Amino acid sequence: MTKKRRRPIHLHVMVSEEELALIQERMAEAGIRNMGAYMRKMALNGYVLHVDLSPVQELVSLQRRCSNNLNQVAIRANTYGGIYPEEIKALQRDYEKLWRPLSDLLEKLSAIVRL
Repeated sequence: MTKKRRRPIHLHVMVSEEELALIQERMAEAGIRNMGAYMRKMALNGYVLHVDLSPVQELVSLQRRCSNNLNQVAIRANTYGGIYPEEIKALQRDYEKLWRPLSDLLEKLSAIVRL
């Protein structure tokens, strides 16, 4: 008695060596190791989207630091009634560090959306 397969239909596709190399390269980029899974994903959905979120994680970390610094300055201002100009300059530098990479990331995302 044989077990029924979930996918009983076999498809066979011939490719050149160059095409195989490109397919394997794209599989690696997408983080997929199984050729059958990759081919099904491409055939059914037309594309595989692999998103590297490391720039977003870095921006979240920068945003947390900026928020913490802002909270500390607000506490000092409310407790002692004033803020030193150096503290404001430090906050401005922190936010500049945040907005530059955020702007770059948004440009990259908008380029993807245009595709």
